[in-house]
Amino acid sequence: MPETTEAIKQTGGIGAWWRSLEQYRDRRVLLILPLGFASGLPLLLTFSTLSAWFAKAGVGRATIGAFALVGTPYAFKFLWSPLIDRLPPPIPIGRRRGWGLAIQLALVAATLALGSCDPKVQLARMAAFAILVAFLSASQDVVIDAYRVEILTPDQQGPGAAMIQTGYRIAMLISGAGALIIAARYGWFAAYATMAALLSVGMLVFIFGPEPAAPPERHTGARGLDAVREWLATAVTGPFADFMRRPLWPAIVIFIVAYKLGEAMAGVMAMPLYISIGFSLNEIAAISKLVGFFATVIGAIAGGVVTSKLGVMRALILCGILQSAGNLFYVLQAVGGHRLDYLALCVAAENLTGAMAGTALIAYLSDLCSPAFTATQYALLSSLAAVGRTMVASSGGVLADKLGWVPFFMLTTIATIPALLLLAWIAGRESWAVPASGKELSHR
Repeated sequence: MPETTEAIKQTGGIGAWWRSLEQYRDRRVLLILPLGFASGLPLLLTFSTLSAWFAKAGVGRATIGAFALVGTPYAFKFLWSPLIDRLPPPIPIGRRRGWGLAIQLALVAATLALGSCDPKVQLARMAAFAILVAFLSASQDVVIDAYRVEILTPDQQGPGAAMIQTGYRIAMLISGAGALIIAARYGWFAAYATMAALLSVGMLVFIFGPEPAAPPERHTGARGLDAVREWLATAVTGPFADFMRRPLWPAIVIFIVAYKLGEAMAGVMAMPLYISIGFSLNEIAAISKLVGFFATVIGAIAGGVVTSKLGVMRALILCGILQSAGNLFYVLQAVGGHRLDYLALCVAAENLTGAMAGTALIAYLSDLCSPAFTATQYALLSSLAAVGRTMVASSGGVLADKLGWVPFFMLTTIATIPALLLLAWIAGRESWAVPASGKELSHR
C-alpha cells in the first residue's frame, strides 16, 4: 500500500532506518566507494598476503610476525601530512586530486618492485620495498581521508564511512583472496602486478572527480623567518593544538589506539593459522571470495546505518563488542582443524564484525576533525588507530609460538575490552547527542 509505506517513511521506526539507507544513493557518497577500494588494496600486500607468501616459502613465524612492522608508516603518517595538506601538488589538478594521483603513480611502481622479489634470498630487499609500499599507501590515505571528509556534508559522514569501509574491505578481499588465487596459478609477481593495475580505479576518481573547496587561508603578509613561523603554526602545530583543546583528549587517544588491537593481533596470524592447519591457497581464496565479500558489504553498510541511527558512541560500543566476539571463531577454527565450514564461519565473522567496527570508528574520527585541519588531524587520528595494528600486532607471531593457537586467539578476544570500558568512561563525562532522525552524527 503506497500510502502506508509513505506514512512509515514520515514517522520513526522503520522510516528512520529507511532514511539512513537513502543517503547511500547520493552521487558524492557513491564516489567514495572507489577511493575506499584504492585505499584498502595495498594493505594486505604488506600484511596477510605477504604473510601467506612467506609461509609458503618456509619463512619462520617470528619473522612473519616481525614483518608487521613494515606497516609503521601507517602509524606515523601524521608527521608528513602537513606537507600534503599545505604544499602545492606535483600534478596541478587541485590540491587533493593532484597529490592523490601523484602518490598513486608512485605506489604502482613500488608494488611492482615488491612483487618481483624472492623471499628465499631477498628478505632485506622485500622489507625495503614493503616499507615503501606502506609509506605511499599511508600517504594516499591522507589525501583520500581528507577528500572524503571535505566533499561530504556532516549528515553524510556516516554513509561515507560505510562506503569507504565497503570499498576498503572489498579491496582487501581482492588483494587477499584474489591475490592468492592468482599466485597459486601464475605466481606471486603476477598477483602483485594485477593489484598494481587495479589501483587505476582510484586514479579515475582523482582525474575526473570534483575538487573539494579549500578552506580560506589566513595570510598576514609576513616574510622570511616570520613567514616560516606562520606556516609552521598553521600547518604543523595548529592542528595538534586545536585537537588538544578538546576535553578528555588523552583518554580519546588511548581509546583510538586500543579499539582495534584485538582484531589486528588476530589478523596478522590468520593466514599462518589457516596454512598450518592444511588449507591450500585456493581453499582460503575461494572461501574468502564467496563468504567474505558478502559479509564485508553487509558489515560496512550495517555499520553505517547503525552509526546514523544510534549515534557514534553507541555504535562504537555495539560494534566493538561484536568485533571482539568475532575472534572466537579463530578458536573454533584452531580446535576444529581442516574444516571448510569452520573456515567459512571464521571468514564471515571477521569480515562482518571488522567492517562494522571500522565504519563506526571512521565516522568517529571524521567527527573529531576540525574543517581547517582535515588532512593533518585525520592523519593523526588514523595513525593512532594503526599503532595497534603495527607496533603491538607485530608481536603476534612470538605470542602464537609461545602460547599456541587457542590461548593466543582467546587473548585477542579480550584485548579490546579495556578500550570499550574507557569509551564508557569517556561517554559518562561528555555530552553525547543520540539523534532521533539518524542524520546528526556529531557528539559535540
